[in-house]
Amino acid sequence: MRIPVDIHTHQQPQVPGEAIVNCFPETFVPQAEGWYSVGIHPWYITSSVASAVGFVLNNRTMHFEELLRHPRVLAVGEAGLDKLAEAPLTLQMEVFEYQARLAEEVDKPLIIHLVRAVDELLKLKLKIRPVKPWIIHGFRGKAALAEEYLRHGFYLSFGEKYQEEALRIVPPKRLFIETDESTTPVGLLYERAAEIRETPLEELRETIRRNVGEIFFRQ
Repeated sequence: MRIPVDIHTHQQPQVPGEAIVNCFPETFVPQAEGWYSVGIHPWYITSSVASAVGFVLNNRTMHFEELLRHPRVLAVGEAGLDKLAEAPLTLQMEVFEYQARLAEEVDKPLIIHLVRAVDELLKLKLKIRPVKPWIIHGFRGKAALAEEYLRHGFYLSFGEKYQEEALRIVPPKRLFIETDESTTPVGLLYERAAEIRETPLEELRETIRRNVGEIFFRQ
């Protein structure tokens, strides 16, 4: 079994199973050796949806719940809160909570997209009290924000762009690497991260390989 080294991408990896490919419920067509996350992104929550209850009753979402149990789906998401998105924040919070509770139900981690809604996210975490890991993907915040997330038990995933000091302070057991929408090879992202953290490249690879195994495969 191939353990993915890239926990979040929107592109098909050159080597099947090398990355966790993010899909919308409507576009999820798994390949035999691929790994996936499936979620309802805050950018695509329409204003016509009255509430998260509407999602539950919608045929698409009933199908979505079934998809999350697929053996090639390793995580729920990306779910999230985004104050720049069209959907009202209250609706985004309902849909986020719905997905977060589903992650608990299907026993899989939650991958999170977050823009300008830190306080709201922390309140939801306190309300839901999840057992499964919550992972902030594409983290670009400063070290102080990274420390706050770490205090609240989050994992942080770094892509192509980030604050170097934030990357340095993340404990090895809370760290992931991703390409997201970047076309930069994931191997180069590992090389840069290893240099910034002053860690041997193979040691970083092994650390994240172990993290992926523990968080995404120990269910």
